[in-house]
Amino acid sequence: MYTEIQIRVKPEEGGCEECIKERVARQIGMTVNRVCRVDVIRKSIDARRREVWLQLVVGVHIDRIEEKEKVFIPAYQDVSEKETVIVVGAGPAGLFAALRLIERGFRPLILERGKAVEERKKDLNRLYRTGQVDADSNFGFGEGGAGTFSDGKLFTRSKKRGDVRRALEILVFHGAHPNILIEAHPHVGTDKLSGVIVNMRRTILQYGGEIRFHCRVTDLLISRGKVRGVVAGGEEILARHVILATGHSARDVYRMLRQREVRMEAKDFAVGLRLEHPQHEIDCMQYHTKNGRGKWLPAAEYNFVTNVAGRGVYSFCMCPGGVIVPAATAPEQQVINGMSSSFRNTPWANAAIVTAVGSAELESLQYRGLFAGLEFQENLERQAWKEGGGRLYAPAQRLIDFLNGTASETLPVSSYKPGLTPSLINVWLPTLIAERLANGLKEFGKKAPGFISPQALLLGVETRTSSPLRIPRNEQWMHPEISGLHPCGEGAGYAGGIISAAMDGEKCAESVF
Repeated sequence: MYTEIQIRVKPEEGGCEECIKERVARQIGMTVNRVCRVDVIRKSIDARRREVWLQLVVGVHIDRIEEKEKVFIPAYQDVSEKETVIVVGAGPAGLFAALRLIERGFRPLILERGKAVEERKKDLNRLYRTGQVDADSNFGFGEGGAGTFSDGKLFTRSKKRGDVRRALEILVFHGAHPNILIEAHPHVGTDKLSGVIVNMRRTILQYGGEIRFHCRVTDLLISRGKVRGVVAGGEEILARHVILATGHSARDVYRMLRQREVRMEAKDFAVGLRLEHPQHEIDCMQYHTKNGRGKWLPAAEYNFVTNVAGRGVYSFCMCPGGVIVPAATAPEQQVINGMSSSFRNTPWANAAIVTAVGSAELESLQYRGLFAGLEFQENLERQAWKEGGGRLYAPAQRLIDFLNGTASETLPVSSYKPGLTPSLINVWLPTLIAERLANGLKEFGKKAPGFISPQALLLGVETRTSSPLRIPRNEQWMHPEISGLHPCGEGAGYAGGIISAAMDGEKCAESVF
């Protein structure tokens, strides 16, 4: 007999099979020798009270072991002689779109402005050494997209695009740890995700797909309301279908679309700062102890949201045991992001603290028109660059000083390697943004004593959480005015993270006929 039940165990019991069997037997009301095996299906941490528990959903094999479901194997096929579909961008949306096209009998041709993972890593090392940004190979552009070097967090609340588990299983098939199938907040880790992406590339090539790196798309070929292909690398490449999965940092693509009179729409987006604490402080805060997480619990994370003057203020992309990295995609920009390895073992925790921005706020700041949000982002990034001294240094201010409106005479040690410059962020950040963030941070401090800490540090700026534009599409997942053009993923305004972008890529691939 096989049944599934929910149990709670102490953290130290989570890795002990016999302990879990005893808990299961006690809860079901039978002798432990009848429990042949227990499969952990879902795992989460319940830290709402003083005593922390692991919450498990387990599959229980009673008296005999039932046959398990077969391992998921995607139905890839040779498409080397099939019709070509152009996929612009090799981020999660583009890669998952390409893999789904192969399953459906189409040959994907991925055009990626950046470099393969192996070469991209060299460029990032060079970025740290020289402070010079390669405009096509950086933390935002290149194989795997921005997600490659921003932690590999796989949690999403978006279920409307498709099967979350299928997306996770495809990652496991390509080398991700199977634990992502059971964790409530699955996480691959930057150190592991790059290998998964390389394996996805190999699958695409093995089954007849093609990937061209260093291949920036500079124009769309459109005739009589239908897409005909693209211009990339100085040549015309023809196809009936183009999946546009460029990510929201590819601002040149938005400008090219406007020149081509492709309809786009302004949408709300988010901007803010990145907040860094000592990880021990977050462990103590979340696990309700002065001793931190101890031996059995992982590095703690948080997720805060509140409403200030009718607008959301929230934490985003929380990286326990992580580091802050320079994420600019062009010279004279200062943009930061966070990431963690699979071990989540640095002394720091960081998260974006952002607030929503829309047409009303932009209008009050004298930004108007379709590209108002884009220009606002760019100006913030240039200002942060100046505040950092015209180099890769990040402007920084202690959280307490930001809230009090005072200068930070000293700064705590940070994970941000290029360096910090003390800055009155509360002065140069637009007042409506600074005040809203400050009020939101105060609310978070009320919810979690210890959050507003003398060692907490704010760094600027966090501007790439979401796109300020949406490229519309109809019920066929195509642009309503251009047949064969499939806007896709974060850059098109339809996703916000690796998994939601991946599922969106699959849906766009399924709309190809």
